[in-house]
Parts: sequence; C-alpha cells; structure tokens
Amino acid sequence: MTHLFKQLAAYNVWANHRLLFAMQQLPENSWLQAVPSSFNSLYKTTLHIWDAESIWWQRMRLHEHLVIPSESFDPGIKDLCNGLLHQSMEWENFVTDLVTDEVLHSPLIYANKQGQHFSQPVYQVILHVFNHSTYHRGQLVTILRSLDHTNIPRTDFIDYTRRKD
Repeated sequence: MTHLFKQLAAYNVWANHRLLFAMQQLPENSWLQAVPSSFNSLYKTTLHIWDAESIWWQRMRLHEHLVIPSESFDPGIKDLCNGLLHQSMEWENFVTDLVTDEVLHSPLIYANKQGQHFSQPVYQVILHVFNHSTYHRGQLVTILRSLDHTNIPRTDFIDYTRRKD
C-alpha cells in the first residue's frame, strides 16, 4: 500500500507544478478576475488548496495551533505558488520517508475548525489531502477555460504515469 501513497504524493507535486507553472505565465489580473466558482478566482482557489494542504500537514504533525496561510499573510502570486509547491513537497517527503503500513493504519486524532474531535486512520487523511487538491485543480482548469485561456496542461493521473523522465 505504501507504493500507492508514494505515487499519489509524487503525482500531487507534479500536477500542482504543471498547473501553477502554466498559470504563472498569465497576467496578474487573470489571477484576480472573479468568476462563478466555490472560490471565485484563480488566486482564491489556489490559496484554498494551500490552506487545506497546510492545515492537514499541521494536524498530521500534531501542531496544537494551526497557522493558516490565508490568515497569516497576503502572498503575492509567486509566493502563493511557491508556498503551495513547498507544502506539496513536504507531503511527498513525509510519505516517501516516513510512511509505513503501520503508520498508514495508525489513528490521527485531531480537531476541526469547529472544535469537533475526530480519530481516523492516517491513510484516510492522506487520501483526502490528495483528492481535495485534485478536485480544486479541476476547478482551476474550469476557471482558466471560463477566462478564455487555452494553454492548460493536462494533469490527469494517467498522464503522470505515462510521462517519460
């Protein structure tokens, strides 16, 4: 099972990198342009992905007080992209270096933002983090298309598995 999680962690970094690199080629006003979506711009959606990866990372590391990027500072686009990529690489390093079958099945006890306490196996949390990022990358693609941008890289998992390094 650890092989699958390592592959998903590497895929998450690869897909975030590809999409963020393409988005950084756009004018800054494209990042801020409002569109109908859960988070109504490229900037807000990307920041949400970073917030979520960061929050779950801190929970996984048993931090008592969460530092949420969107509440801590107002990053520029380059800092936002670097922050998300750095966080995704932290997840990849954790999964690659520390995750064993025993760790995957161990419970993570945490509280959500409302103060409710939960206990779930680590593997469910990791799957949630990567699935959540994939979901919102899809929203980024939809936002890009609604803004008439056409140079959008493919970030499907199957494309990751087919790549030639």
